[in-house]
Amino acid sequence: MTGALAGKAAIVTGGDTGIGAAIVRGLAARGASVVIDYVGDATPAQALVADLANAGQKAAAVAADVSKAADVQNLVDECVKTFGSLDIMVNNAGLEHRYPFVDTPDSVWDLVIAVNLTGTYLCSKAAAKQMIAQGRGGRIINISSIHEDVTAPTNSPYCAAKGGVRMFMRTIAVELAPHKITVNNVGPGAVDTPMDAATKRNPVLDQELLSEIPLRRWAEPAEIAGLVAFLCTDAASYITGTTVFIDGGMMRQAGSL
Repeated sequence: MTGALAGKAAIVTGGDTGIGAAIVRGLAARGASVVIDYVGDATPAQALVADLANAGQKAAAVAADVSKAADVQNLVDECVKTFGSLDIMVNNAGLEHRYPFVDTPDSVWDLVIAVNLTGTYLCSKAAAKQMIAQGRGGRIINISSIHEDVTAPTNSPYCAAKGGVRMFMRTIAVELAPHKITVNNVGPGAVDTPMDAATKRNPVLDQELLSEIPLRRWAEPAEIAGLVAFLCTDAASYITGTTVFIDGGMMRQAGSL
């Protein structure tokens, strides 16, 4: 698929680490120019830009808090200014904080919804406006989770946000279809990233999790990135309004043992 995205410009929110960084690498390897959105420490994003430049690939790092409309608009504007267009928006930025439901601080609810759901709304809206103005279609891909459908006790804000992203995606996919903009979710299960490092390091928790996954392993970030890249290509131009789960069969077995 090398070169399948040549001439395309993409934004990956939360693109400096974990799944986001793998998506950035996957899109760039296929010819896309990529804006890496980050918040806070610029070092990982800048290091990724340098790595891609050494490989002859194009990328830029832009700081933006996806829960703030002004930051999001600046992110889109910088992409267009730097690379000439915006053709792919990958809404990957997300976070979670686990608490028993009745002990969940209101501030945690507000933060998780702001980043995971409102951020997806703001980025999709700004991207869609730019894509409509360009007049040649585009791709919006949200990194959701199996928890848009599967419960996760002690993680109610995250599940609410991902459930919201599911219906948001389905709705705007219908609205944006006349503009040849496709909208889809990618729903990972357990992925070997820093976010889940504590679980993987704990032998008991690790084995409990693996027992729920028919393929008996964690996903690698590059596997998620490969699916995202496919959805960005012409081969996926007839896919819209759906979630593609990539979970090793976890949704079919979770809670069954």
